[in-house]
Amino acid sequence: MSDHQTSQMHRSTRRRLAYASVGAVGLFIVGALVADYDLLPYVTGPAPQTTEAERSAQIARAARTQLDEQRQAWQEDLSAGPPELPVGPKGYYQPPLKEDIPDDEFGDAVTRGREIFVNTGTNAGEFVGNDLACANCHLNAGRRPNSAPMWAAITNYPAYRGKNEMINIIEDRVNGCFTYSMNAPGSPGGGPPPQGHQVYKDLESYFSWLADGNALREDVPGRGYPSLEEPEQDYDRDRGEQVFADNCAVCHGLNGQGQKDLNGRYIFPPLWGPNSYNWGAGMHRVNTAAGFIKANMPLGRPDSLSNQQAWDVAAYINSFPRPADPRQVDEDLDLDEAKEAYHQHQDYYGETRNGATLGKGASPQS
Repeated sequence: MSDHQTSQMHRSTRRRLAYASVGAVGLFIVGALVADYDLLPYVTGPAPQTTEAERSAQIARAARTQLDEQRQAWQEDLSAGPPELPVGPKGYYQPPLKEDIPDDEFGDAVTRGREIFVNTGTNAGEFVGNDLACANCHLNAGRRPNSAPMWAAITNYPAYRGKNEMINIIEDRVNGCFTYSMNAPGSPGGGPPPQGHQVYKDLESYFSWLADGNALREDVPGRGYPSLEEPEQDYDRDRGEQVFADNCAVCHGLNGQGQKDLNGRYIFPPLWGPNSYNWGAGMHRVNTAAGFIKANMPLGRPDSLSNQQAWDVAAYINSFPRPADPRQVDEDLDLDEAKEAYHQHQDYYGETRNGATLGKGASPQS
């Protein structure tokens, strides 16, 4: 190789080294800028976002895993102490996940119960006289705290109920839900499931499975619906009409009759009229509906309404006709007699609103 060729090779090598050095410095500077100014999402694109459902599942999974570990430790060594309530960071009980339903005979009953709960008209239609499902008032398939979750209900029965002035077992309580919330008197079967029916057994299997690890007969956080203090102003259905239009109509429609999917199934339930809960259901009480609304509505934005707004919109929803109270019909009572016997609470029963006397029942044209 000649001296000239050798010289050219050395110069080429030096150029490559220089370029490499400049490139390295440039990369270092870019990396520093990316780190200092948090520019990585602009370089690589945004990181995948964890959904609320995924976060909730992760929390539940961690709590249930800890429960299993504590149970195992206690079985092996009594000095380890009993397992603690499986709770999340907000202190609410964490029920098991759907994928944890056991693959056995009990699991089959749990699955049937869950399907009845979520798609009541499809799986227990003989006893349903409206277009609601259990999961419309007990959200996230009966799992959501402050939405009367079923893991809290079953652990507090048997219990005395003033509504029927007797000790109720959980079957009695579910019978009442069919009778009033599902308007069973208007169903093809003419009433709720008869005593001992498989529908009760499957629902109770589902509730029992949800409550695995929960405390018995304790007023655990998230049980039932929150009790709201009465608003500074009295509740007002006229103010509630605007709250409804601004926050509720997008899902339930301005006429309150809900929305159906392409298969004709309700994705957002009717809130009044012949296809909603009847005048004997607890949700027709303004205070009960206000607590549910405050904690759970609008869907995806819980606790976004003020107490006053929750009371007002609950008043608006419950100032329209709906199916009659079965007790009034069964006992052949007039409105005044039924009001005296069963409606001494915060509702519009027996009053005239929008040209209709409330309590007489809703026709398909209501």
